Amino acid sequence: MIEVGLTGFGDHPELYGKIKAPERLPTYSQHFPIVEIDSSFYAVQPVKNVTKWVEQTPDDFGFIFKAYQGMTGHLRGKKNYFDTKEEMFEAFHVSLKPAIDAGKLRMALFQYPPWFDCNRDNVETLRETRELMKDIPCALEFRNQTWYMPEFRERTLEFMRKEGWIHTIVDEPQAGMGSIPIITAATSRQATYVRMHGRNVDGWHKSSHPDWRKLRYLYNYNTEELTEWRDRLLQLQEQTDHIYIVFNNNSAGDATPNAKELIAMLADKDALSDKHDISSI
Repeated sequence: MIEVGLTGFGDHPELYGKIKAPERLPTYSQHFPIVEIDSSFYAVQPVKNVTKWVEQTPDDFGFIFKAYQGMTGHLRGKKNYFDTKEEMFEAFHVSLKPAIDAGKLRMALFQYPPWFDCNRDNVETLRETRELMKDIPCALEFRNQTWYMPEFRERTLEFMRKEGWIHTIVDEPQAGMGSIPIITAATSRQATYVRMHGRNVDGWHKSSHPDWRKLRYLYNYNTEELTEWRDRLLQLQEQTDHIYIVFNNNSAGDATPNAKELIAMLADKDALSDKHDISSI
């Protein structure tokens, strides 16, 4: 099963026009079966927010929550509103409960920063983090190339399999040590996560620019690139039961049309054999 969606539901005017904020998620959920929640990275979300989102979406809709930045080492001197690591993780667990109870939590995403490189201390951090997350499905995304260098690549993937991490495969600019290559491999029979960040190499490097976030994700995938991804996804189906793919290239409104084009490709019966089960429409 392959499901396609976008990162965030609140900033896609190309999808639903200028409707009021409370109407955006219900409208979004008429187009896509999953969404990645990015606001949970900046603050652990109140239970009332998650409850509202659960109530606004169909029974088979799914949420992927990005882990709070304090849980992935992004704060770097910024204030952490939790006194202990255990308190922080417990708050995150509580915030996810409405989605868990409704059967709508697909996974939590742990995206680590570019300075989180492959070393023994960070391996232990990942092991401890996975233990703290208990039985919640967790996806792991790196932003440091050392994890996938030839001498570490297979060991990294095997570590994820052993520790119960879902592999996050990314399409992003190949821009040095702070980016990772496309590694088409699953580490969980249960699920695999794919994030499409675009390929704007120039924008990826402009972290000091006031509009760095907009520049970084300014990219429109062409049909040839999406066709390559369709073929990768069909290959991945041999390794994993569920594939969730989200488009994050929304600076100029390209995420929605790119996602819909990929959905159409996956639904094209001429491109699929009987063994492929596509349920992304």
